[in-house]
Amino acid sequence: MSSNAKLADYRAALTLPSMRLPVLASLLGRMPIAMVSMSLLLFARQELGAFWVASLISGGNLIGVALGAVAQGRMQDRLGPTKPLLIASAGLIVFSVAEILAVSAKATPVLLVALSVGIGLSQPNVGSASRALWPRVLTDPHQRQAAYSYEAISQEVFFILGPGIAGALIALPWHGTGVVVAVGVMAFGAVAFALTPTVRSWGPEQEQSKASLLGPLAAPGMRTLALGALGFGLAIGFVEVAVQAAATRSGAPSAGGLLLSLWSITSVLVGVFYSLRPVPRPLGLRLPALLGLFGVFIGLMSLPGELIGLGAVMLVAGSMLAPQSATHSVLIETVAPKQMAGEAFAWVITAATLGLSVGQSISGQLVDASGPSLAFVVAGAAAVVVAALLLMLHRTIRPPDTAAPAQFELATAGR
Repeated sequence: MSSNAKLADYRAALTLPSMRLPVLASLLGRMPIAMVSMSLLLFARQELGAFWVASLISGGNLIGVALGAVAQGRMQDRLGPTKPLLIASAGLIVFSVAEILAVSAKATPVLLVALSVGIGLSQPNVGSASRALWPRVLTDPHQRQAAYSYEAISQEVFFILGPGIAGALIALPWHGTGVVVAVGVMAFGAVAFALTPTVRSWGPEQEQSKASLLGPLAAPGMRTLALGALGFGLAIGFVEVAVQAAATRSGAPSAGGLLLSLWSITSVLVGVFYSLRPVPRPLGLRLPALLGLFGVFIGLMSLPGELIGLGAVMLVAGSMLAPQSATHSVLIETVAPKQMAGEAFAWVITAATLGLSVGQSISGQLVDASGPSLAFVVAGAAAVVVAALLLMLHRTIRPPDTAAPAQFELATAGR
């Protein structure tokens, strides 16, 4: 499939009459994606005065998101997205209200973390449904590529805006305002998306009796894609902690958020142009090439001694963010069974989220032991190693129904 997109393809996809309401609603449903965990962290820290408890609450939310994404993705493929999104939105509100009351009452950390996991599990997976909806309404492959790039780029914008909005709302008299706003907007957007005529017309396609326990991961190419998403999230997790540590050690802790916004801004700008002429052309080579180059740029972050120099390198490294996210979406169309698109995208989200969590945890240990430079070097090396593995597996990037012939040939060769 040719994957070049033109600016006209963006316009055609985003102005399609049947997608106008879903696009607007999904914007609301996905916009708070980076706000929820940050708002929970800030709220808990202000109310409880213990950063370690607040960090556990935020981490529990990420674990819940990782687990809930796959479960919701599978439900969406089997039932259509409307019912799962409505149920998840109701659960999100219930768990969030309970968490706010528990934090205010200074409940035990075990209860607070359990409720935060529940919030993550029930966060409506609008991203998977939105991404899986495009191939249903677009037949032109260039327009689909533009739509996937839009999904990746808009996600980057939300990651830029989310933490900043959460930080601004924590300054209001009641510290839980950010949690209420994030949850309210997410639930409203998810319900609005689920009830649009285009989404409601999406019925179940997959018969439960034919579903593999592994779902889309039964396809070799899907496992390779999940590995790429894991490496992508791992590298970002390392960098997020190391950048904050570098800013703190330089005496400007507030600069950490600004630096992370810089590389996201570059990602958004480059993402549009990359979709017009993606390289390398073979899909199987695109994933390792982008992740490997990303790792090299991250490793270079260890060199500058000043925040200005670090910011300059991050601007360059940020150019690899949206192209990788867009490539993940494009590859799903190639490697995942067509009737499992929702769950396939959920696995990508889960792999990236798990990588993010692991990267943050290891990076924190390295920063405490030797400083941010070592964390940048290890992050870059880890990304390059994963890229090398992806290169070895690049031939698995193919439609799942073409994976069997090679095994068949081996089986029949001895007859």
